[in-house]
Amino acid sequence: MSPSDPGVLALELILAKRRNEQLGSHDIESVLAGYLLGTVGEAQMAALLMAICWRGMSPSEVNAWTEAMISSGMRQDLSGLSRPTVDKHSTGGVGDKVSLVLVPLVAACGAAVPQLSGRGLGHTGGTLDKMESIPGWRAVLGPEEMAGILEEVGCVICAASPDLAPVDRRLYALRDVTGTVESIPLIASSIMSKKVAEGTRALLLDVKVGSGAFMADREEARRLALTMIGIGQAYGVDTRAVLTDMDAPLGMAVGNAVEVAEAIDTLRGGGPPELRQLVLEEAGEMLHMVGLEADPAAALDDGRAWQKFSEMVRAQGGDPEAALPRGDTLATISASSDGFLHRLDARSIGLAAWQLGAGRARAEDPVSKVAGALCSARRGEWVVKGQPLLQLVGDEPARLEHALQALEGAITISPSPAPEHVQILERLGPEDLA
Repeated sequence: MSPSDPGVLALELILAKRRNEQLGSHDIESVLAGYLLGTVGEAQMAALLMAICWRGMSPSEVNAWTEAMISSGMRQDLSGLSRPTVDKHSTGGVGDKVSLVLVPLVAACGAAVPQLSGRGLGHTGGTLDKMESIPGWRAVLGPEEMAGILEEVGCVICAASPDLAPVDRRLYALRDVTGTVESIPLIASSIMSKKVAEGTRALLLDVKVGSGAFMADREEARRLALTMIGIGQAYGVDTRAVLTDMDAPLGMAVGNAVEVAEAIDTLRGGGPPELRQLVLEEAGEMLHMVGLEADPAAALDDGRAWQKFSEMVRAQGGDPEAALPRGDTLATISASSDGFLHRLDARSIGLAAWQLGAGRARAEDPVSKVAGALCSARRGEWVVKGQPLLQLVGDEPARLEHALQALEGAITISPSPAPEHVQILERLGPEDLA
């Protein structure tokens, strides 16, 4: 194919993908390069993305698309670090503050963790938004500063450099406004292009499944995980995945500052049991991937993980001992009857926190550090009528009405015991690729 005019090429690729034909690697590289340079227009790229959403992509097309995004920018070289590198990526959920605990914990056990994170959009929170609740903390680090902190401290949580897969940054914004986000090939290549470019040699994927996750269907989540594992293997990045439950919030806190407070409690040896359990499971997996024998539970309990978190925060300009901002209690939701708490819907609670200001509808929107929700009971517990189940906090009472509307039907109480809750639904690795 490959006409010399990128606009003509884009049109031909749109038509080819509509006919469900496979796109060539060189053609994909040319059209994405043209989009970054402006010789392929927004309308043409939106049409191509929609055709991909409709027709899908083969593994070779996904690899070519990923390679074109990686090649559009710089690649970080972390091979000179004295520690083995391993990273973790979560597809996002409600109350998911795992990275805040896991990153310093794995570093305390001897690995280097280059955690590039994002901001929240919609009902799922963003790690950077949460960390910015800590006074003075900086999300933006240059490549040299990032590498320096990794060598000295062993971990960073920071924003991806604008020079890292820049065409993906533009495509993500376009997908967000054209209804083309929900495509497994596009999601997988977007995530993996940045992870490959950041320079890590091993990667654990936490793919959330349930009402509060991006993927509500387990089979779809499994397909996404396997697609990303395949990309990782193609680039020499040892990649594994866990599918984890996201039908209820993870932990008791949903928001920004409230989740940081819960993460700090966990780093100091406390925290909700389900959060601690998932962190320890994922830490063990990450350490095994890079051949380190260490006891992550001991590192949580003896203060090493908290110390490592403190070092990381200070290295990024923050004060780990500073008081976190707090919101006012705006409403308390209580149990309507005695019984077992069967349902505490993650999506509804995430939407309520978003309505209070904890999340954003557009990438440029501000977020509230103090808005959110605090759960007072866990799924499966016996509760009595009038018992507080959920506390809504924030700094804008005018937002409360919409938050309460989001919670309609979110809580189910039954006289019969709730089914046993399983946190990790499945583990996947290269051996599961067809």
